[in-house]
Amino acid sequence: MKMAPLLRALACHENVEAVLVHTGQHYDKNLSDIFFDQLEMKRPDITLEVGSGSHAVQTARVLERFEAVLVDAADKGEPFDRVIVVGDVNSTMATTLAATKLHVPVAHVEAGLGSFDRTMPEEINRIVTDALADLLLVSEPA
Repeated sequence: MKMAPLLRALACHENVEAVLVHTGQHYDKNLSDIFFDQLEMKRPDITLEVGSGSHAVQTARVLERFEAVLVDAADKGEPFDRVIVVGDVNSTMATTLAATKLHVPVAHVEAGLGSFDRTMPEEINRIVTDALADLLLVSEPA
């Protein structure tokens, strides 16, 4: 949902086609719909339907399904120019990994944040995403 302002800004540019891929990590369709309605966001172009599961299961599903999206787009002659990821959830890390392995540049919104507590799953996601991303977009100057 943090993509709402960025998607609005990208929509102002005729030469930019933003494809919104929703991982489906919020397992309740009504919850997701509320976010899209309240933020006046376009509906996702692609939904991965990942659902719930352990960290490994969720990450594996996103990695497999998002890789298929990238490969399909490339096969159709419409490869992604860049993947923009936000935050520190499993989906962030998995989409970054899929894009990087297919040589698609990644921009990470909210890069550089950290707790230095590797017992937190989100911290591992942040470390991996920041290490692989080509462009780090920080959200605060600290």
